[in-house]
Amino acid sequence: MTLFSRCPRIFALALTFFLVGAPSFGSTSKTAAKKRTTTKTAASGTRYRTVGKKKTKAKSTAGASRKGRSSAKLRRVRYVSGGPWSEPTFADSTVGDSVDGEDLTVRRAAVEALGPYNGTVVVTDPQTGRILTIVNQKTAFSDGFQPCSTVKIYAALAGLNEGIIERDTNVRLYGRTSMNLTYALAHSNNLYFANIGTRLGYDKVSYYARLFGLGEKAGLNIEDETAGGLPTGPPANGGMGMMTSFGEGIKLTPLQLAATLSAIANGGTLYWLQYPRSQPEAEKFVPRVKRRLPIQDLIPELKPGMLGAVEYGTARRAAFDPNEPIFGKTGTCTDRATPTHLGWFGSFMEVGNKKLVVVVLLTGGRPVNGPVASGVAGQLYRNLSEQRFFAHAKPISPVALVSGASW
Repeated sequence: MTLFSRCPRIFALALTFFLVGAPSFGSTSKTAAKKRTTTKTAASGTRYRTVGKKKTKAKSTAGASRKGRSSAKLRRVRYVSGGPWSEPTFADSTVGDSVDGEDLTVRRAAVEALGPYNGTVVVTDPQTGRILTIVNQKTAFSDGFQPCSTVKIYAALAGLNEGIIERDTNVRLYGRTSMNLTYALAHSNNLYFANIGTRLGYDKVSYYARLFGLGEKAGLNIEDETAGGLPTGPPANGGMGMMTSFGEGIKLTPLQLAATLSAIANGGTLYWLQYPRSQPEAEKFVPRVKRRLPIQDLIPELKPGMLGAVEYGTARRAAFDPNEPIFGKTGTCTDRATPTHLGWFGSFMEVGNKKLVVVVLLTGGRPVNGPVASGVAGQLYRNLSEQRFFAHAKPISPVALVSGASW
């Protein structure tokens, strides 16, 4: 019997209206981004109007007074309707990156897939913990962002381990509406995961969040990385329901999400993420285990929902291919602390013995959301597949692993 089935129907309806009306609502946003328009100014003063990926030359902004008026106008159009946002939707996200030590094949595929969006892409090898590339390192190493609906991965693992949910057991949410874990993950249902948070309570949710790596650095000796953050109690805005459906109060970094997904992809080993900063470092790379997670039996319960997100749910833009399946979770919300609108997609692909984790975080206005981020990741996987990247698997010797703590 769920929390909602024990309470009056009016309570469930009230929670429904609260979640739908919350500022962060939008984990399954249908806002299209097919036709994107912005204005940029080149060093020469020439303005360009971008529609999709095509640029058309506009009038010159020569002349001091005209430049001043034009600059003011550019500042206005930089923000997308619904803002103002502190991050633009379109920018060159590679500026300032250091690529020494990266896998340049993976980096080229990531940069091409990200295209004009402002955001970051983190790609890791889940079988070793090596970071293969980080596009937009400034954003990836920031203080973290609200995880939006990607937090549902953590909530699902906690709920499964505590025995309050099962993959194929329907949970009644309100009235005659009920669903199981697979459907709730695929369609990113908010009430299902709010129910988990309310039943678990803050202490257990916080315990599992820390167990899976939130609130601590995911990388080993990565100087610029931050540890994100966890709230010290139930969030004032929506309590535990909002914490486990939208990530309210949590600051998640792309590296933390990549580390958790790597553990899911490899069967429960949480590696220290390592980021070689030169080719000699990359050649001498040795995997290091942070801790073993007790999730081996939970992973088969989780994966159908993550696969369903790509096949028929919120991540359809990643493009489902049964020969190269992608498992993922989208997230869309507004991070009021930044402030910026966010589009997350955390994912991994399995092809034979080869596995790869891709985390995409887009920042900006309404045109960015989880489904759009899933399209970026899907294009990255396809770019690599066309180059037969997944056909060249490198065996890992257990002797090379340096083990850490076990939980």
